[in-house]
Amino acid sequence: MQTVRDHLWARVMLGLMLGLIMGVVLGPDLALLEREVSLNLSNWIAFPGYLFLAVIKMVVVPLVFTSIICGVAAGNSVEVLKKLGTNVIFYFLFTTTIAVSIGLGLSYLLSPGLLIDSGLVDLSNHASVGASINEALVDKTNIPKRLAAIIPTNPMGSMASGEMLQIVIFAAFVGAALVVMPKEKANPFLKVNVSVQDVCMTIVNWVLKLAPYAVFGLIAQVMIKMGLSALSGMLYYMMTVVLGLLCVMAVYLTIIKVVGKRSPFAFLKQIRNAQLIAFSTSSSSATMPVTLKVAEEEVKVNPIVSRFVVPLGTTINMDGTALYQAIATVFLAQVFHIDLSLGDMLVVLITAIAASVGTPGTPGVGIVVLATILSTVGIPVEGIAIIIGVDRLLDMCRTTVNVTGDLTASVVLERLVGKKLTQKEKV
Repeated sequence: MQTVRDHLWARVMLGLMLGLIMGVVLGPDLALLEREVSLNLSNWIAFPGYLFLAVIKMVVVPLVFTSIICGVAAGNSVEVLKKLGTNVIFYFLFTTTIAVSIGLGLSYLLSPGLLIDSGLVDLSNHASVGASINEALVDKTNIPKRLAAIIPTNPMGSMASGEMLQIVIFAAFVGAALVVMPKEKANPFLKVNVSVQDVCMTIVNWVLKLAPYAVFGLIAQVMIKMGLSALSGMLYYMMTVVLGLLCVMAVYLTIIKVVGKRSPFAFLKQIRNAQLIAFSTSSSSATMPVTLKVAEEEVKVNPIVSRFVVPLGTTINMDGTALYQAIATVFLAQVFHIDLSLGDMLVVLITAIAASVGTPGTPGVGIVVLATILSTVGIPVEGIAIIIGVDRLLDMCRTTVNVTGDLTASVVLERLVGKKLTQKEKV
């Protein structure tokens, strides 16, 4: 028990296991309580999780904003910042392309959709699902317009709305401006941002004490709502997604070994706190403060790199989500006996990469992005109703991969450009 008390990851893991047990006991499988009673009880069980997420969301915008400013402003020169920015964008595109390719390859190799009888799927029963998703798709398929919209026309409005990519872009501009400004003019504003960042991280340290209880409540609620029986029919599809995510993890660990020159096992041990929080919250945005803390304190990444890469990665580095979308697209195509041509597969690849840019790192948003891809290649959007029942569990898995990808990127970028980065004189 000494280990459990002394290590956050052990306490979170204990909360995770107890939450699974509680979820099964109170869920529909054993049906010890009336369904309505168990659902109401699940909301109270998840209350610590609601508090945890609320506090994290409270600090995430000021933390992202100040972290980007401090990270960019700490660089030696605009040239070094350009090199860092160019490398990170190409790296993200490279790993996302690999993830989508793995997803497409596995889904065709294993063909999980062929095990589902399309005659059992009545799209008319899911018209409301399709309608609500189609409503969310207004302007989502206009990729050029979405790419242009990443420049915030109202930065304060973006902060109020929690539009993370716009916040990152604005903060990067501010940080770059501080680099080229005279030091005596830049330092006062930089000092304020450093203080705000320290305040946010202090609050994060406080709320992490609540993490084991939050994980227990959130996991228990998921299992109470879903039940084990809901997973059985879609088990092969879920196994395909999880196998794909494990392949992406293997790619990350290979990159850590070959490029980062680190032990993959040591790396996994260092990042387990962030992975467990990501798994339980299904939100890379909510996990971001923990990811930053882990990157700097456990993985020992240069803060100049981590404070630039992690917030940016939270918004555009969604390898787990991209892989899931590729598998889900082919799965539903197989269910409805729609043959996807090589051109369609290329469209899926490009759309999955483009649609992940600016996707909020919040639970369930992958479904809307998936609908964008389905509509692009002519697959009925209503088919999402087939997989939506198991989406939350898969969301937890892919969020874990997304966060691992951000931490991997931090290690790689430090290795590639870290030697050219030195901290400025403290302000």
